[in-house]
Amino acid sequence: MQAVPQHRTTRRVRRWVLAGAVALLAPVAAFALDRGDPAPDFTLQGPAGTVRLADLQGKLVLVDFWASWCGPCKQSFPWMNEMQARYRDRGLRIVGVNVDRRATDADRFLERIPAGFTLAFDAAGEVPRQYGVKAMPTSVLVGPDGRVLEIHSGFSDDERAAREQKIRQSLPPP
Repeated sequence: MQAVPQHRTTRRVRRWVLAGAVALLAPVAAFALDRGDPAPDFTLQGPAGTVRLADLQGKLVLVDFWASWCGPCKQSFPWMNEMQARYRDRGLRIVGVNVDRRATDADRFLERIPAGFTLAFDAAGEVPRQYGVKAMPTSVLVGPDGRVLEIHSGFSDDERAAREQKIRQSLPPP
């Protein structure tokens, strides 16, 4: 039996690994959202009871996926509190979907940085998978018609004005 050169074996293994990775990622790509797509409906539990996206039809909804270990989430919460307070009367609803596996982690975060908006918990991570979330935080702005207006990953102070502008433009006139 003749030995296969090492470089051929390495290339063959790399191709198998790459093909496997592409096959694994293919289902994820099918769930990714684009602007104009209908936002997947969800029903989750929160501290104030059941949270259903469908119940917010007719409102501008910012669905924000967050976790206790997420550094930028610590910056985004005060901004979202401010946006909810400023634009609630014009129809903005913010829903923060926590993805921590342990509720105590989320509770500790919320003790330090309270939320002035609706909270829901998804320890199984089903809703973030439906939305194609790949980073924390990720927010999805959903129009009153239930369609995706904007998808944004991450959070930094220099984005605040542009993100608020998008919210203002998407709300009905005062």
